Amino acid sequence: MFRAASVPTLLTLCLTGSLLSGCARTTDNFTPRIVVGGSEGGTVAQSAQAAVRGYVLDDVGVQQITVDGQPVQIEGSPKIANFKFQPQAKTGKAQYTIKATDVAGHTGVLTVNVIVDATPPQLKVTSFTRSRNLIRVAGVATDNNRVTQILIDGNRLNISPGQRVEFYAETTGIYADLEAFDAAGNKTKVRAQY
Repeated sequence: MFRAASVPTLLTLCLTGSLLSGCARTTDNFTPRIVVGGSEGGTVAQSAQAAVRGYVLDDVGVQQITVDGQPVQIEGSPKIANFKFQPQAKTGKAQYTIKATDVAGHTGVLTVNVIVDATPPQLKVTSFTRSRNLIRVAGVATDNNRVTQILIDGNRLNISPGQRVEFYAETTGIYADLEAFDAAGNKTKVRAQY
């Protein structure tokens, strides 16, 4: 049996439930976090043709990403938004301001330095000895930015990256192929032999 007194009670319960469900929403207090590939707050490229890549993290979703005020295309999901842009610098160092705005209107800002480095590292053999099949080679690799890797016959040497890196290695054969790489990916090859 249906009573008249229960209609207002039922209506009140329905309205209260729908109003309270709006109160259960969480607020967005998270500013978008911008991450750019590279090290030391920037990126190094061999030429201006190389794209600068990064991503933006946000809990509700990224609405827009700009580089120096110009919008860039967002790839991936809104919560992990990938982006890339072409640096305008032909050589040397340039600075770019990246801004990311989320759906709630919060804006994250990151200033990055882009170094365009087309100069390969220098590689000099200072000592080369061969005893039968064993080769001992020492040398130094230098770069205007940073030497990141040295290989001997395709095997990576354990080095501390820097502008000047001294090395020593042993290999077998009649010669040793050396390669030095810098932070931009430029490389130099040298064959050490008598």
